[in-house]
Amino acid sequence: MQKIIWVAAAILLVVVVTCVIAVWRRPLTVAAWMNRRTLIKAGFTKSHISTPIGPQVFFVGGNGPTVILLHGAGDQAGAWSKVAPALMGKYRVIIPDLAGHGDSDPKLGPLSVGVIFAGVEATAASEPGKVILVGNSLGGWIASLYAQKHPEKVERLVLVNGGPLIGDRPDITLTPKTREEARKTIAAMFDPGSFQLPDYVLDDIVREAQTGPLMRLSETASEMPKYLLEGKLNEITVPVNLVWGESDRVLSLNYARKMESELPNAQMVTLKRCGHAPQLECPKAFTAALTEVLQSPITPIRSAGAEAK
Repeated sequence: MQKIIWVAAAILLVVVVTCVIAVWRRPLTVAAWMNRRTLIKAGFTKSHISTPIGPQVFFVGGNGPTVILLHGAGDQAGAWSKVAPALMGKYRVIIPDLAGHGDSDPKLGPLSVGVIFAGVEATAASEPGKVILVGNSLGGWIASLYAQKHPEKVERLVLVNGGPLIGDRPDITLTPKTREEARKTIAAMFDPGSFQLPDYVLDDIVREAQTGPLMRLSETASEMPKYLLEGKLNEITVPVNLVWGESDRVLSLNYARKMESELPNAQMVTLKRCGHAPQLECPKAFTAALTEVLQSPITPIRSAGAEAK
C-alpha cells in the first residue's frame, strides 16, 4: 500500500511540475485552453462549417435570437468565456474562431481581412433569419463590413472597442519584438489600475506575435486600406450600439465618438476602468452593459450618444 501511495505521489508531482512548466513557458496557450474548456463546461458545443477557405470552427449554445460574438486579432473564441454563458438563457450564441485563429482555417500563410470576413460571412449565412453581431477590436471591424454588405441579415450591430476606421495610435505595434514593446502595447490596452502582466507572459506575447495570426495579418497590411470605411460609415444603415472601455488607448474614446457622429443610427455607452478588451478585463461590468444594450428597443431614429457614468 505504501508503495502505491509513493507511486501516486510521484505521478502527481510530475503532473504538477509539467503544468507549472507549461504555464510558465506558454501561458497564452494554457489560458486559451482553459477558456475554451469553460465554454464547453457552460454547455457550448464545438462545431464547424465547411467553406471555400476551409473549415470554420465555432462554439454554439443557448436558444433565442442569434448573437454572434467576434473576438479580436490574435485571440480565439475563448475570449468570450466570461460573458457568453450569461447570454445563453435568452439567445442562441455563436462564437467563431475567426479565420486563421484558433482551430479555423487557413492554418498557414499570409492572412487577410478579406479572408477573415469570408469566414464570418459564411458563418452568418448558415444561420436562418437575422443575427446580432457583437465584435471586439478586429471583430468590430469585420462585423461593420458585414453589416454594410448584408444589412438585411443584421438585426443589430454592437461594436466593442473596434471599428472600420484608421486607428489613432500608429506608435502602438501589435507585433512586438521585445518585452518592452509588448509592455507598451499591453499598457495601452488595459486600464492603469488593472493587474500588470508578469514578464513571462510578456515574453510569450512576443513569441506569439512573431509566428501567430498577428504576424500573418501584418503580411497583408498593404491590402487593409480597401477594407476601411473612412467616409463611408453612412453606408451602415442598421442600428449600432457602441460599448467602449474608457481606458482604451489603442482605439480611444475620440475614435468611438467619431464613429458615433458619422453613423446614421448609433448610441454609445462607456465603461469606466476598462480598456480595449472589456470582456477580458472587466467581464461583469461589460456583461451587464451588453445585456442592457441587447434588451434595449431598436429604433430607426438616430439619437445622440449617451455615456454611462
